[in-house]
Amino acid sequence: MTKSLLSSLKVTARPEKTSDNPVLKRREKLLAKLDQQLAMADAHIAGETYTAYREKWQKNPETGLQEKVRIPKNVAKWFYKRNNQYFFEVRYANKALELSKNSHAIEVGDQGNLTSVIRTVIDATLAGELDPLLEKVSINLSKK
Repeated sequence: MTKSLLSSLKVTARPEKTSDNPVLKRREKLLAKLDQQLAMADAHIAGETYTAYREKWQKNPETGLQEKVRIPKNVAKWFYKRNNQYFFEVRYANKALELSKNSHAIEVGDQGNLTSVIRTVIDATLAGELDPLLEKVSINLSKK
């Protein structure tokens, strides 16, 4: 008798959905934005322009059929230069997170350090270090 094809696969329990856990949902949302900021920083260091796109369904005037098109969208940079030094703010719900008492920005220094700082923030987010800050912002949003 031949071996079943399904038996050659690794079967596991269904992983928890991000939408079921609000902490994971906030973390995933921030990680997506941080990935975008990393791409912007890479383009900034290389002297290129970065364009983010969103997809939209639109009716084709020639065929009359609905088709998905990519439309450029504006994305604000979370990094900026003051007094010949770069700074980076971690933002969630259009608000800079207070990383420590009265401190919202990370001092980057030279623009070449931007990507390593953003990668460190991504690693901290994956480790759950920013979860209490994200929850605090979310609670303030729900009160309004």
